[in-house]
Amino acid sequence: RFYEKVQALHQDPKASVDNPLLAFSLIKRLHSDWPNVIYSVEAAENTQALHAGLKEVEQELPGAEDLDGAARALMRLQDVYALSVKGMANGVFQRAGASRPPLYSPGRRVSLSADDCFHVGKVRANPVSPPQRFSSPGCCFRRDRHRGQGDAHGLPAPPLQAGNISHALSLSKEFLLYGMWGNLGCGRRRGEVLGCPPHICTAPASFTPLLAPTWGKPPGSDAREPHLGCSYETNGSPYLLLQPAKKEMIRIRPYVALYHDFISDAEAETIKGLAGPWLQRSVVASGEKQQKAEYRISKSAWLKDTADPVVRALEQRIAAVTGLDLRPPYAEYLQVVNYGLGGHYEPHFDHATSRKSPLYRMKSGNRIATVMIYVSPLPFPGLERPHSHGHQPLCALQNAALFWWNLRRNGDGDEDTLHAGCPVLAGDKWVANKWIHEHGQEFRRPCGANQQD
Repeated sequence: RFYEKVQALHQDPKASVDNPLLAFSLIKRLHSDWPNVIYSVEAAENTQALHAGLKEVEQELPGAEDLDGAARALMRLQDVYALSVKGMANGVFQRAGASRPPLYSPGRRVSLSADDCFHVGKVRANPVSPPQRFSSPGCCFRRDRHRGQGDAHGLPAPPLQAGNISHALSLSKEFLLYGMWGNLGCGRRRGEVLGCPPHICTAPASFTPLLAPTWGKPPGSDAREPHLGCSYETNGSPYLLLQPAKKEMIRIRPYVALYHDFISDAEAETIKGLAGPWLQRSVVASGEKQQKAEYRISKSAWLKDTADPVVRALEQRIAAVTGLDLRPPYAEYLQVVNYGLGGHYEPHFDHATSRKSPLYRMKSGNRIATVMIYVSPLPFPGLERPHSHGHQPLCALQNAALFWWNLRRNGDGDEDTLHAGCPVLAGDKWVANKWIHEHGQEFRRPCGANQQD
């Protein structure tokens, strides 16, 4: 019966990876169910063979930490996207009380078993589990420098964990009474949070047939005030003369530009293939050290430009588009990041906010700019990387590259560049980051006449 159940659930291998409920069930089955079957009384006939087979692959099977992490991923999806708990348990990814279509419709609907629901509930009730820090569905965040401050989801947790159930219940009722979803500074109605803003450019034909004569200057360095729109950009680089970059201005302050069709499908697959064997759990800066953190759930790898001609060509393209010096040690290696089940990155800055940060070990200053490339397609349109300025969500476009300045011209960090990666609801997400440092860019992006700029 157990084998028939497994075979029925995984008739379509791709669907098993995309559906978060199937992914959780697979992790739980490999960690708990298979060992239970092997050590059960019914398996007495082939005991030695089963035990030997289990020991051969035991190190590769998910552990307790993986299973609890998958449970927290489901809770994160439910919290962030305001999904109906009952609907999610039945395999329906729809907002609570909403009449709109489901946010995600898997090819094959699968429900959580009673034991699955019990395990998720047990992990959530565990005081060790970190509270969900996203402050509203669809990842509209408060512009707050302190992560999680003013968060509505986390407020009832302390009294509940302390055993004061009545106080936690009264707080929950108060949130419902005052409509907590409408008072989070989002600026959008509840049903519109995940609505991706329409892009100005949808096809090459819609670009303005004008080559911007910036002559090798970094983006945003022109004395003239930039304006929102689309253009073909050569940036004064011979590299872009035959195939100009397709640039779309997203915001002026902070400066955010989107370059369409920045990489090809073949280049994207090569980058994923090169990074795959080297992926490890992503870390964050903590004082002078780096450590794992619950507010960043992903795996990452670093690629040198000598790893493959594709990486070298990508580095040259980034240098041509940005007009910045990427030679070591003025830029970091290409970081490739994979976000899996519920993978996310809470609001953060790319630049260092403390002189004790490990970033300064490179002796090349702070991160002046970021280029982020969307390497994989996203089956769910709400998987965006929003910039916090004005709570603007940004839809990810496959093979596009996003560029923004992390520092102002005076060298101070730009607080308007607070951004986040929303939890992955279906499938996985691949991005590649190129961080450029301020040393070596003194004449490419000089300071302005205004000291406050």
